[in-house]
Amino acid sequence: MARIEILKTYKLYIGGQFPRTESGRYYTLLDKKNKVIADICLGSRKDFRNAVVAARAAFGAWSGRTAYNRAQILYRIAEMLETRKAQFIVELIQQGSTKINAEKEVALAVDRLVYYAGWCDKFQQIFSSVNPVASSHFNFSVPEPTGVVAVVAPQDSSLIGLVSIIAPIIAGGNVCIALASEKMPLCSITFAEVLATSDLAAGVVNILTGKTSELISHMSSHMDVNAVVYAGKDQKEILLIKENATLNVKRVFVYQNDWNKTESQNPYFIFDAQEIKTTWHPIESIGVGGAKY
Repeated sequence: MARIEILKTYKLYIGGQFPRTESGRYYTLLDKKNKVIADICLGSRKDFRNAVVAARAAFGAWSGRTAYNRAQILYRIAEMLETRKAQFIVELIQQGSTKINAEKEVALAVDRLVYYAGWCDKFQQIFSSVNPVASSHFNFSVPEPTGVVAVVAPQDSSLIGLVSIIAPIIAGGNVCIALASEKMPLCSITFAEVLATSDLAAGVVNILTGKTSELISHMSSHMDVNAVVYAGKDQKEILLIKENATLNVKRVFVYQNDWNKTESQNPYFIFDAQEIKTTWHPIESIGVGGAKY
């Protein structure tokens, strides 16, 4: 008898764990020849809410880490991805990529993580400033992380698009919940397995699979989400996100990049998910006899 292949069920990644969707729903992913590749969880509103709770719990500790330590962890993610590149190449090929393109995509994803690891302790100097003021004060403006960021990953990219959006968000001290590509979800949960073994604290990155049409309203209207990143071109979805974002004044960013190009990596993607904090400090003056006033 021919052996029956045991197909993997790709679960969610929430709070450092790999739970099945609470809804119990799945969809079957097929290749171009209509052969079954895997079973994929259909994430629900409850799954997203659980992910927000996990992300918020992780935000304080992650944003409080030194920039150098965040750089070390992003570099470790790149190391772990490098050691499992063969698996990612196979998954990309299963989803329709050629072997050459799959190898390039995995290599680029590793390099992009290293790129943002290098920016972790440098972007503050680029985007902070000492401001001139017409009074006896020092005035400083410095970037600080926004908080919890909801991400709708590119539909036409399995790995590099997801990595290109997540990396700058966490490099800046934020936490995120990412909804992976519905059509090409394999690499997203495999990447979650990389994250789980790379020193990244639980809850900093949470990855869901499922339908954008079902989750986008919840992602953009949740009151404990501080920003939404949408990588797509659907104008109805963009309008819905912007309308829902007004409920708690979320920041909304729409990316329509070709993530395979080097132009799609720069420190401004880190800056997008930062808030600018301005501090005033009085200048002490020394008077006659050494008195301060």
